[in-house]
Amino acid sequence: MDLIRIRKVKKVYKSGVTAIHNLDLNIKKGEFVFIIGPTGCGKSTLIKMLYRGEKPSNGNIIVGGIDVGKLRNGKVYKIRRRIGVVFQDFKLLNKSTVYENVAFALEVLGLPRAEIHSKVIKALELVGLKHKVKQYPHELSGGEQQRVAIARAIVNGPKILICDEPTGNLDDNTSQEIMMVLEEINKLGTTIIMVTHDTEIVNRMKKRVILLDSGRVIKDYPEGTYVNEVF
Repeated sequence: MDLIRIRKVKKVYKSGVTAIHNLDLNIKKGEFVFIIGPTGCGKSTLIKMLYRGEKPSNGNIIVGGIDVGKLRNGKVYKIRRRIGVVFQDFKLLNKSTVYENVAFALEVLGLPRAEIHSKVIKALELVGLKHKVKQYPHELSGGEQQRVAIARAIVNGPKILICDEPTGNLDDNTSQEIMMVLEEINKLGTTIIMVTHDTEIVNRMKKRVILLDSGRVIKDYPEGTYVNEVF
């Protein structure tokens, strides 16, 4: 079953730069997909359009039956609640504890305190940080901060988790730990779409690999590796 369907999508910025050219792509429920390619190939633009950080200039992006590009601004929350996003630079609230950082994503929804507590503890347990609830971001390692960011992204049970270079600021061992967490989340049924430049991670994971270049899909491997000769 296709969770995401992208049809003839084009993205042209006001500067005149065309970031995505007539793109067609399907992603099934439960897949783990790497999106790779050289700098400026359209990776970031593509994932931003999935959660309506950007709107396509033409074409359709259907996520869970919703045409994301046609959503009114006041209805964007409908898609944002279905998608968790993890960034390279964590984007944590420095003056809030680990618990508060994760709970914040639920508090804005107005959920009951007991439900928030249950979901936050479950998310932190999944990423291995249940014992760090009272600590602050500056007291954590980079890998632990990224785990908090992942917990925050999954705490509301999104169908899709988008990861934009989540290991970009981490060493090799920590990156492997983060990938183990993401793989566990994927096994629980969450569809994961990850942008990365990390050759070792892509080669080791043997997941679906989509190679972009100049805003076009050049290769699509069901169980691929990082094809260096393309660059």
